[in-house]
Amino acid sequence: MKKNDEHFLLYRDTYDYELPEELIAQYPLKNRDQSRLLVLNRKTGAVYHKHFTDILDYLNKGDLLVFNETKVISARLNGYKDSGGKVEIFLLNQRDENHWECLVKPGRRLRPGAIIRFSETFSATIVDVLDEGGRLVEFAWEGDFWHVLDQYGTIPLPPYIHRLPDISDKESYQTVYARKHGSVAAHTAGLHFTRDILEAIKKMGIEFAYVNLRVGLGTFRPVKTERIDDHAMHREYCEIPEDTAKAVNKALDENRRVIAVGTTSTRTLESFAENGRIRSGGHFTDIFIHPGGRPVQIINGLITNFHMPKSTLLMLVSAFAGYDNIRNAYREAIHEKYRFFSYGDAMLIL
Repeated sequence: MKKNDEHFLLYRDTYDYELPEELIAQYPLKNRDQSRLLVLNRKTGAVYHKHFTDILDYLNKGDLLVFNETKVISARLNGYKDSGGKVEIFLLNQRDENHWECLVKPGRRLRPGAIIRFSETFSATIVDVLDEGGRLVEFAWEGDFWHVLDQYGTIPLPPYIHRLPDISDKESYQTVYARKHGSVAAHTAGLHFTRDILEAIKKMGIEFAYVNLRVGLGTFRPVKTERIDDHAMHREYCEIPEDTAKAVNKALDENRRVIAVGTTSTRTLESFAENGRIRSGGHFTDIFIHPGGRPVQIINGLITNFHMPKSTLLMLVSAFAGYDNIRNAYREAIHEKYRFFSYGDAMLIL
């Protein structure tokens, strides 16, 4: 495969790059807004090295920032069977008030009817066996479910963070504007925002709008097919409120910039896009944004982190900013020793 191959951008290995292990951030910065910010001009390919607080210099009155207000849940639970055996349950998707699709360990021994206890008043019963080894689980508890889950569960850190979560991760692996429960991974582009920065942005005459996408484990799933257009994209639930749809469409009608905070906000907006406008509603999306695929219709700018090699997220930003621009920007970020992935530094693409 060569770069002059017309199908070059449709091969998985095109999106590979060498990343020194020491650049993968294992801990957040003490102050979340002190991360670095690589600014990329997608028209010229120019790169500027800044700090996240400099983002105010690149935003204009009338811009519309779209945030994903999803909240990371304490999705990993450790309990015991009545026989005394240890069990781990990882919550994935909520079906109704009591029932969740989950991953379980050890899976083979957990058949329908098995009961796992986390405390005297909090337990789970295996209801059914799902595809790919998952389980449908019915929970029983006293009080507020989210409070109980937060009390007994732990925040699930990404697989490239090689440490156990500690109590500080419950705050640092959460955006300051998170409101709706349901994600099992953070909307990491938003981790850089503080309440002070958000207030300063508002005072500039910049509008905010919110969507909700429940980030799942699929966000870390590697592309295993040689050609990326053969990849089966994971499904995630997302929704756009009516007032957000109106705000986005109004901004587009008035030629104001719509800037997505994160790839999850981007996927949500683009999955509801029709003829350059969006509609409100809620559904599961498996939209796969990549070079050579459906063009990005809605956003004019994107705030994001640095993504894993060969990942669908790296393909998404390449589709928006241009493959060569992203390749060069990542090369510069590695040379300048930026911090990568969830707890790492940020990129602003305009």
